Amino acid sequence: MTGKTTDDERFLKEAIREAEASVRRGGGPFGAVIVREGKVIARAGNHVTLDNDPTAHAEVNAIRRAGRVLNTYDLHGTVIYASAEPCPMCLGAIYWANIDRVVYAASRDEAARAGFRDALIYEELALPPAQRHLPHCHLPLPERKRPFEEWVKKEDKKEY
Repeated sequence: MTGKTTDDERFLKEAIREAEASVRRGGGPFGAVIVREGKVIARAGNHVTLDNDPTAHAEVNAIRRAGRVLNTYDLHGTVIYASAEPCPMCLGAIYWANIDRVVYAASRDEAARAGFRDALIYEELALPPAQRHLPHCHLPLPERKRPFEEWVKKEDKKEY
């Protein structure tokens, strides 16, 4: 390293500052920044405890804000910088948002040492549904296909 700060380092440090600010506000120790063409589009901290919302992770909050700023659900052409490795929920949201790249600082193991249980969810996802700790019940009702059939027939649908 030559001492020159790369864009990845600069934006990742911003995500870490978001995480630190989140802790000071009473949220969790996570922050995220979404960047397009070298400009920050959205930033957010973790609001799980502040909003009593288990989905209010920093990455999800940043994705929601970026969607509003860009007026689209498709965040193709963006990079998300996260203070820690995204949990499975956040990773799913990142994929659904079509974000091009993820850059993170702390690993899931470091988060686990601070008391966060991402590893449990990663382990559970690798198991067949019948073997997971959280009971899963597949009840294939005959009506289950109707929403999909209606979707396929819909001519004015907005694909995502």
